[in-house]
Amino acid sequence: MNAKQITDPNWVRSDADGLPELELSDEDILDAMRHIPGYLDISTQDFRAIYHLAHSHALDRLFGRVLVTDLMRTGIRPLQPYNKLDVAARSLVEQGLKSLPVVDGKGRVIGVLTETDYLRSLDANSFMQLLLRLTEDRKFFAHRCGKAPVSEVMTAPAVTITADAGFREIVAAFHAHEGRSMPVVDDAGGLEGMLLRKDFVRAYHLEDLL
Repeated sequence: MNAKQITDPNWVRSDADGLPELELSDEDILDAMRHIPGYLDISTQDFRAIYHLAHSHALDRLFGRVLVTDLMRTGIRPLQPYNKLDVAARSLVEQGLKSLPVVDGKGRVIGVLTETDYLRSLDANSFMQLLLRLTEDRKFFAHRCGKAPVSEVMTAPAVTITADAGFREIVAAFHAHEGRSMPVVDDAGGLEGMLLRKDFVRAYHLEDLL
């Protein structure tokens, strides 16, 4: 693999399920074949096909029994769309989370409120910028947080996942957004829990791959 391939943003391939997979070049394959004793009657295309199938099989073997229900956090107290931002902030802090689901009157998830949503609503790009602006205009922040409802700043619709989803669905769902967590819902969209990216990574020692 040369320097151009390493810096090429397309050198990582995604399979049909959206899972990242290292893309092999013809040079990579031919170099590997040269290290195998004897004659190999196989084309680079066949080699690549075998690699992709082996990669998929390995994931199923290693993580085939992973289910969301084994990893999700329950007892989550969701937000209501009419909650003000200061109330929502207290709930986030009390529950030790970076985001919370927002539900309607029937308990169905209609959005997610994240720390990024807070920053965006307060015209800040980072918490350092937020801190500096807070020292300059406290009244603005007090007014904004006490008046703005969650529904005005939340991310909607939310990327959700079901409790019976497996490893492939989990990875694909996290690839669909940049958030640190996502709501777990039933077939009717009702909240069942939250799946945190860090819990998923730690449970299967995936940090060793990052």
